[in-house]
Amino acid sequence: MSADQISTRSEAFLVNEDFMKNMLRVLHAREQQVQMGGGEKAIARHHDRGKMTARERIDALLDEDSTFLEIGLFTAWEMYEEYGGAPSAGTVFGIGKIHGRDCVIVANDATVKAGAWFPITCKKNLRAQEIAIENRLPIIYLVDSAGVFLPMQDEIFPDKEHFGRIFRNNAVMSSMGIPQIAAIMGYCVAGGAYLPIMSDEALIVENTGTVFLAGAHLVKAAIGENIDNEALGGARVHSEISGVTDYRMPDDPTALQTIRDLVSKLGARDHAGFDRIASVAPRRPASDLYGLMPKDRSKPYDTHELLSCIVDDNEFVEYKADYGRSVVCAYARIDGWAVGVVANQRNIVRDGKGEMQIGGVIYSDSADKATRFILNCNQKRIPLVFLQDVTGFMIGSRAEHGGIIKDGAKMVNAVANSVVPKITIITGNSYGAGNYAMCGKAYDPRFIFAWPTAQIAVMGGAQSSRTLLEIRIGQMKKAGKEISKEDQEAMLREIHDRYDSQMSPYYAAARLWVDGIIDPAHTREVISGCIEIADNNPDVPQFNPGVIQT
Repeated sequence: MSADQISTRSEAFLVNEDFMKNMLRVLHAREQQVQMGGGEKAIARHHDRGKMTARERIDALLDEDSTFLEIGLFTAWEMYEEYGGAPSAGTVFGIGKIHGRDCVIVANDATVKAGAWFPITCKKNLRAQEIAIENRLPIIYLVDSAGVFLPMQDEIFPDKEHFGRIFRNNAVMSSMGIPQIAAIMGYCVAGGAYLPIMSDEALIVENTGTVFLAGAHLVKAAIGENIDNEALGGARVHSEISGVTDYRMPDDPTALQTIRDLVSKLGARDHAGFDRIASVAPRRPASDLYGLMPKDRSKPYDTHELLSCIVDDNEFVEYKADYGRSVVCAYARIDGWAVGVVANQRNIVRDGKGEMQIGGVIYSDSADKATRFILNCNQKRIPLVFLQDVTGFMIGSRAEHGGIIKDGAKMVNAVANSVVPKITIITGNSYGAGNYAMCGKAYDPRFIFAWPTAQIAVMGGAQSSRTLLEIRIGQMKKAGKEISKEDQEAMLREIHDRYDSQMSPYYAAARLWVDGIIDPAHTREVISGCIEIADNNPDVPQFNPGVIQT
């Protein structure tokens, strides 16, 4: 990596650092807000019923020294506001260790609309199952849900990626030998009743846990039978009469301890065997990332400097360093793990002909280099780490005549067919086809996270706003309407503000386009944790590069 280091005392560094720390203050405040679920009063009511909250249940399950990699904290952020909102989509999930074993844990948050399922809740639960399948991890369901949020039932019930897909996945995971354990710790109603019962083992908590296809009110309305929920589908019924559940638990703590006991007896599994040696601290402290990332996203910076805060020192071998310089490719180690890094270079650089290349843009030579490097990493079974700060592929007659579409297609092909785990961190811009080539969500990264500085869109805000304004003005002129310059400026502000809000990492996280928003200083530990999780799946398929011709 470059020996030159930006001074931590320079004005530019301090301005950038202050800007990033302010963004992190907002991030941490919003995290605390979401983690309260339905709020203090709802939590108090939950406790009065003798129940632990979703987060308390997860804490009790995990080993004391385990971290919890939460996925989808900001799911549903600023969505469903006409219904009062749905913090974290009424579901908490992530990966943590139980008796030293990585497990996916999914917990309904009954303080949020009684744990009802919104459309994005379904997507979040499917993401949990996807992670369990991709990484061959046991999955624990802590069920406490009133079922589908009926006002939006048409958006959650019948389609391929809707509610029924979850039960289909239950069956598929069982056939794959992925352990599934469910604890019924509250309501478990209608179609949702299949989730715990299609798991391999089910526990039920006395006095709070109930499971049935239709509750007492619906039974009364449908067939005229008078019965209460406990007599219909409580713990005694399903433990002594129906045999639906396997374990009858007196309370939440006992149920959670029993799950820990069950997990402790799971047989050992092979690992993928990704290479890891003793970890070495990076050349620069992780906190330097705050000052290295420019406040003004149009300003260049040297990506090597970011990497010097993330990768192990003296473990960085750059591939084709003098060729295709708008993309940095390197073999490195992160917390001891061998990785292949593919990162956008944001400096203005010169190519082999001495011509300027704009930072953050993928040129033909860069795409060619990245393609070859991705092929090499797959051949060597080295996980890939993508650091995205990309404005797209180069445009213009020179680029088109040089075959940018062909070279870009090669890179996209290599990313799509890659079989080693891919972990993507969006540090800045993520625009257009650059998002795809640098392993955006559509290209199956094993995990994908964003910094608070991330922006995800088909193009930058200024360009897109002008384009949308021109379209709107053209439509108005066709209708015979004239528009003043002042009105045009007002329309531009309105379009830009709306588009800008849609580029926000919170907008992306709300819709699960990314798994979460992380503090840049935690990037190294997040990547290391993700590779450790991915190492649980021993089945790395043979790489087939498809139609790539290099």
